[in-house]
Amino acid sequence: MIGTAIAGNPSALVNWKASPVIDLVLHHGAVAGRPGAGPALAISLILVAIVCAFTGLCYAELASMIPIAGSAYTYSYATLGELVAWIIGWDLILEYAFANMSVSVGFAAHMVDLFDWFGLHFDPKWISPAYLPLGLQDLSGADIYKEGWHFGFNIPAFLIVLLITYVLVIGIRESAHTNNMMVLVKIIAILVFIFVSVSFIHPNYYHPFIPNGFPGILAGGSIIFFTYIGFDGISTAAEECKNPQRDMPIGIIATLLICTVLYVGVSLTLCGIVPWQSVAGNAAPVVTALKKLTLETGSPLLHWARLFVVGGAIMGMISSILVSQMGQARIWFAMSRDRLLPDYFSRVHPRYRTPAIATWIAGILVAMPAGLFDVGTLAELSNIGTLFAFVLVSIGVLMLRRNEPERHRGFRVAGGPIIPVLSVVFCLVLMAGLPVITWFRFFIWLIIGLAVYFFYSKKRSEFATKKPE
Repeated sequence: MIGTAIAGNPSALVNWKASPVIDLVLHHGAVAGRPGAGPALAISLILVAIVCAFTGLCYAELASMIPIAGSAYTYSYATLGELVAWIIGWDLILEYAFANMSVSVGFAAHMVDLFDWFGLHFDPKWISPAYLPLGLQDLSGADIYKEGWHFGFNIPAFLIVLLITYVLVIGIRESAHTNNMMVLVKIIAILVFIFVSVSFIHPNYYHPFIPNGFPGILAGGSIIFFTYIGFDGISTAAEECKNPQRDMPIGIIATLLICTVLYVGVSLTLCGIVPWQSVAGNAAPVVTALKKLTLETGSPLLHWARLFVVGGAIMGMISSILVSQMGQARIWFAMSRDRLLPDYFSRVHPRYRTPAIATWIAGILVAMPAGLFDVGTLAELSNIGTLFAFVLVSIGVLMLRRNEPERHRGFRVAGGPIIPVLSVVFCLVLMAGLPVITWFRFFIWLIIGLAVYFFYSKKRSEFATKKPE
């Protein structure tokens, strides 16, 4: 994901569908490809963290209004009504699905690198997506596949989703200890990459630092937002805080600050050890950069560091896919329980007591596209769905303050309407950094969702008017 945010999607052809909305507004016309942030991705990360802080605080206020744990769908259903909850739930399905597709493609790229470390090599047609908007190149830059479609299928991405789906069906308990250990390994892997690579930084790679101006920074932020997805989970802990007015802002801002420092460190280090243009379309740019450095220098330290970094990345992506697939099945289960989706999505397995049907359908719907598409295309749809859901949450906070001012809130965002309004504005600005085609795809998804709601879900929901007998 960081490679796509840094280098963008370069193209020699002007195409309005692939142009970010912000470029159409500022330049009054289409541009060639989507610009990358370059080394200025560090600025993009800071801006995205600020946006996430605003939306996280709004989410915390909404979550504190009902005394149960849940997702944005659950909170919206209890506070904003069925239609808004449906839209957010429909968006969450998009977010979880395309986020997992994207992560599984990244997982596959890191597995290929792991096999390469051990000297194992496979036919590229079975370990890369069938659709490659920038083609596929080797370390020397020579084309393995030209841009566009080719005969092939990303088998590792497909298999990891099905394997995790099976694990979820037979049942798995989330362990705080295991999760903490995985987080620790990921942090150590990031620090190892930074510290072993810092002596190989070429300062000239940072010039120009902002190669594509503000549109590049915005486009990079719109993509790298993907790395912050899930931060809102901390916002659901408002009812568990002894002093939520003090503890929630500290928790949200501290979490975002730590993540941002680590992300900025990786971004600056990566852009310093390889030319930023060289990471375009690479689903595993960090380990690829380490491999290049190892071949150039013959350093055994880099050789072993690469193994640790790729292992930490794989562990992190497995946990990410696991959590997101579980979350997606829970969304389907909750919407089915509320009679907004067919009843069989909320049926549980007689032996494992898990929503097996919802889990398997969600897994298959994620696994197939993961074998076909590239990481950038998938992440864009996940990001726009998430950002739109955050816009609705922020607007909902303002509406509830006006319509239900007396309702209990375990946490209230300070500053009156300022932070919710800024949250809406900045989320829309980030959405404007995404290509026009992504907006079209999102609107098509939204229209399909509204059609399903009005012609099916609304008629059978628990709030539907019962016909007289």
